[in-house]
Amino acid sequence: MTIFIDNKSGSPIYEQIYAQLKAQIISGALAEDDPLPSIRSLAKDLRISVITTKRAYDELEREGFIYTVAGKGCFVAAKNTELLREENLKRVEACLGEAVRLAAQCGLTRENLLEMLDILEEDMP
Repeated sequence: MTIFIDNKSGSPIYEQIYAQLKAQIISGALAEDDPLPSIRSLAKDLRISVITTKRAYDELEREGFIYTVAGKGCFVAAKNTELLREENLKRVEACLGEAVRLAAQCGLTRENLLEMLDILEEDMP
């Protein structure tokens, strides 16, 4: 498991940890029941506050990506297919929203966008 903190990013450190761990869980890089580093250990490795690390872990647990076993630590939760579907839907919506904004700037019509989508879909393996 690798986590990089970008101090130049406008994103808070806990959000960077949260997003990177979440991406690794969704991608399968971290499998169900894989142990995560302890909050203290991760904080020490990243040279950040334990509170910052705890906040990222709390958010992941609240959203069902990890679970905690008292005295044992935090582990990757079983993948909830509905939760993953919702995450992917949010990503698709964000990309489509950006496409609609760019299309409006270029003067493209809805029909132009649909035509582009059809062409892209045909090119998919």
